[in-house]
Amino acid sequence: MPTRPRKPTDPPEAERPGKEEEEPIEILEVVGVDETTGAVKDDRQREGLASGGLTGGQGRRTADLAQKLEEAQREKEKYYDLLLRKQAEFDNFRKRMEREREESGGAASRDVLKRLLPVLDNMERALRASDDSGDPLFKGIALVHQQFLDLLKKEGVQPIDALGAHFDPRLHEAVQVLDVPGFEPDVVLEEMQKGYTYNDRLLRPALVKVASGKGPPHGSSSRQNDRGAGEGS
Repeated sequence: MPTRPRKPTDPPEAERPGKEEEEPIEILEVVGVDETTGAVKDDRQREGLASGGLTGGQGRRTADLAQKLEEAQREKEKYYDLLLRKQAEFDNFRKRMEREREESGGAASRDVLKRLLPVLDNMERALRASDDSGDPLFKGIALVHQQFLDLLKKEGVQPIDALGAHFDPRLHEAVQVLDVPGFEPDVVLEEMQKGYTYNDRLLRPALVKVASGKGPPHGSSSRQNDRGAGEGS
């Protein structure tokens, strides 16, 4: 039998058997409810609970890690400073060893060169004693003498020019002081033995005779003689 359409004034229909029941609502999570009062907590309270949970567990671990990191940083700085000190000590040791090696080598060279100087002195005496420059022996000694000078020059040995210079205690050694007229004080008058330097350092001082500067003025003796002769006449 066909049914007519329902009107608004019709009474509600009775529940038919077999109709499906409504699905229950599932409560997934209840947050922000006080267990004692049942009141809903605001966002600030919920954030406080969350942060409190982190401070209890992860906060301690973070603090431990920060402390270990700080200790590791201090250890690194300590060992880095130790490395710098050891490196500076090694550099100083290396420089000191190089300096000592150079000084020891230089001292040995100075000793050998100084022992050779008397041989050079004897050659110069032989050349001064010989008047015949055409003598083959004289020419041979002069050639050896020049070769000897060239060899010493290559090794850093240089003669000291003392004759006519002012006396220098760093380069000269005075063996006699002469009262010679016409010369200023401390002027080298004669060179008894030639001096030498080695790499700008004194190898052997020059033995010299110097003027005292106390002698009578140059030409005064001749004027006195002329005066005496005039008075006598």
